[in-house]
Amino acid sequence: MNTLHNERLFRFISESPTAFHAVETARRLLTEAGYKELSEHEVWKLLPGGKYFATRNHSSIAAFRIPVSPYSHFQIIASHSDSPAFKIKDNGVLSVEEHYSKLNVEKYGGMIASSWFDRPLSIAGRVFVRTEQGVKEQLVNLDRDLAVIPNLAVHFNREINSGYSYNFQKDMPVLIGDCRRKEPLRELISEELSVSPDDLLDMDLFLYCRQPGVQMGSDQEFILCPRLDDLQCAFSSLVGFLASESSETAVQMSVIFDNEEVGSQTRQGALSTFLKDCITRIRDCSGKSVQEHLAALSRSFLLSADNGHAVHPNHPEKSDVSNRPYLNGGVLLKYNASQRYTTDALSASVVKELCARNKIPYQTFSNRPDIAGGSTLGNLSISQVSIPTADIGLAQLAMHSACETGGAEDTESLCRLMTVFYNTDIRLLSDGGFTFA
Repeated sequence: MNTLHNERLFRFISESPTAFHAVETARRLLTEAGYKELSEHEVWKLLPGGKYFATRNHSSIAAFRIPVSPYSHFQIIASHSDSPAFKIKDNGVLSVEEHYSKLNVEKYGGMIASSWFDRPLSIAGRVFVRTEQGVKEQLVNLDRDLAVIPNLAVHFNREINSGYSYNFQKDMPVLIGDCRRKEPLRELISEELSVSPDDLLDMDLFLYCRQPGVQMGSDQEFILCPRLDDLQCAFSSLVGFLASESSETAVQMSVIFDNEEVGSQTRQGALSTFLKDCITRIRDCSGKSVQEHLAALSRSFLLSADNGHAVHPNHPEKSDVSNRPYLNGGVLLKYNASQRYTTDALSASVVKELCARNKIPYQTFSNRPDIAGGSTLGNLSISQVSIPTADIGLAQLAMHSACETGGAEDTESLCRLMTVFYNTDIRLLSDGGFTFA
């Protein structure tokens, strides 16, 4: 079994404990590949054949390539950088009887709370530091086993195995020390960054699971790793983007949004103008008229990449009776009649034909009609940039657990599809069909 893609995936996820770090990891990969960083604070000057990227909030990133010839359309893959986690509150250190220091936290996104107990955890995020030159933003990762959310012993909660409703204020604060430090969080951050605690103005800090990614199973056919949703798709989109060739006719883009897990309604989320603003700047630098640009958008295509649910071995009844994806079954094509997923017959046909021509396995996902599913970013993104879109991803188990399970063969399948997507000139026709070039 080819493990190279999973080894690279595990390294990417290990380097990306928060959305800020995921974007920094992507930024490094793009810079090493010769892409030029642009600032939203400045006027862009884009050249034919140029390779660029820009970030917003340092937690979303958009990379793109300009064709040498005037562009005729856009081909875009969108994913997201964030995962469910616990965010540390301001004034977050609590003392218990002068013997324990714990952190007051609030949940970010819809996690499985029980999966966070009794695991080695650490802290990462960004801080704003006062310097002689002004206030500076810095990433921080206390990259060691640092904290734990201890379970209450079964002797004190005899009903724990009969079902328990967690109170996030009472049950989820995080043990970080024994009160030897007066301000353990600020002291640890200041020591890590070699700054004075008094110069730390504010912080966006999250707990993250320290479990390293591993292959497992009787034949190493599964993977177990934190944050597969959605860093597996973000990683695969970057792999496909960097492994593919520049198009002669299309602007190729890989966009990773933040805040999908909390609804995307932020200035760096899929509902923001980030993608639209980047595309508008590309249009202005290319000298296209509004009419020409709108015609190009109508010929464009977007893949919204976010993982979905595999048939569960202990609860197979939770899956749809006829759309039953499994681990190692290939790329997931996701449908929903209420358009929580954007896939329709046109966009599905594009994906199916790409897979068929390149012998890439795929499978279909739809929720049971009596079980509400989650949402994703595709239908939100196209409210800002309205182009034909398919929702894809990979099947996984235990979505939104502190550790999630996937298929060891599936990462390669998604990387292949995304590489093929960029290497294929997809031409949507006015009569509703399409051709490949």
